[in-house]
Amino acid sequence: MRLTERERRMRDGGLGEAVRAAIEQQIAVGEFFGAERFVSVRNVHMMGDMEVMDEAGFAFIEGLVKQGARFAVPVTTNARCVDFERAAAVRQRPELVAAEGRLCANLRALGALQVDTCINYQTVYQPQFGEHLAWGDTGTVVWANSVAGARTNYEAGPAAVGAGLTGVTPAYGYHLDAQRGGSLQFEVRCEPRDYADWGALGGIVGRRTLDYWKVPVVTGLRASPSGDELKHFGAALASYGSCAMYHMVGVTPEARDRAEAFRGKPPEATHVVGDVELDAFYRSYPEDRAEIDVVVFSGPQLSVFELAEIAERLAGRAVHSNTALIVTTNFQNREAAARLGYVRAIEEAGGHVLAGVCWYIMEPGRMAAAFGWKNVLTNSAKVANIIGGYRLHPILRSTAVCVEAAVTGRLPAEGRMR
Repeated sequence: MRLTERERRMRDGGLGEAVRAAIEQQIAVGEFFGAERFVSVRNVHMMGDMEVMDEAGFAFIEGLVKQGARFAVPVTTNARCVDFERAAAVRQRPELVAAEGRLCANLRALGALQVDTCINYQTVYQPQFGEHLAWGDTGTVVWANSVAGARTNYEAGPAAVGAGLTGVTPAYGYHLDAQRGGSLQFEVRCEPRDYADWGALGGIVGRRTLDYWKVPVVTGLRASPSGDELKHFGAALASYGSCAMYHMVGVTPEARDRAEAFRGKPPEATHVVGDVELDAFYRSYPEDRAEIDVVVFSGPQLSVFELAEIAERLAGRAVHSNTALIVTTNFQNREAAARLGYVRAIEEAGGHVLAGVCWYIMEPGRMAAAFGWKNVLTNSAKVANIIGGYRLHPILRSTAVCVEAAVTGRLPAEGRMR
């Protein structure tokens, strides 16, 4: 790789041992992917929680602190696995809570801005078109590349830390024009109406793409989606398909028309997504029984608009005694929703509003064992995709069905697939 004078100085140890080790690792990654140079990044977003880090990651971060390392560019943190004020209410292990606390202290010592959000693009840092980033977390990366037109690969934990220490990242993959052209066309002939529909659409496209290096192109939408709808679409697409970018013709900035999305080349294949495919996706998450153990609104964290909708649907009602209701958001939205009365409305109905976390990294398997939960009802396709790995039975349904089930303790007739 061609190195600038500053990068050579970092490699030679002129900026300290931690920076030297970081750029050595980045050079190795860059050479593996054929990068010829580095690009400067203005923002790093890292996953900094014990579920991702575990003991090895914790020791890595602790070692950097002992060396006196400091981040060179703004580094923000993704959702973590403990809401310290509400950990006891959801029966999280004291050992996990203590470890997460020590990890947070170490990240702050490195200079991280602990915003603890997977919707940083909505509330903390809005990427600019064409700027280079080093972001982790699937949902944030696919938003940055697709909706903002910024440029980033999925940065694993150590890679994001390295970018934070050096301020650069290898120029390969989605940092380059050649990687950003469309590959597959998905012609939409249905009309998504709920966040769950948008997540299902993302899941369908993801299941048929299943390739980090391919960029699906969505055509045929009858109306432009909202930011929250794009959030659910992208998070599901990334979760099911490992995709880092998509184009939505007439919506995303590098796809003003079909030709621009494909960079003038024909698609490798064209798939049609209609009502039949959307219904089949829901049917891949059938109910196991009528009773619902826990309803989860999470993954990605909720916006103020989503919190408002849940609060309004719960107005004057109470969560069933046999069903738990869990809602996660970030600190900014929880504060705004509290001032607007939405948090009180949800909690007075019997729900839990957690901040700074996403539920699926909160050791949901242990939580389910503690409460005796077997099934999970959610409007998040991303949560539905992930939670089966924790031996819980996922059921994906619309927001209205989820709220109704939380109140009655049972899946309503309109949500049944059998």
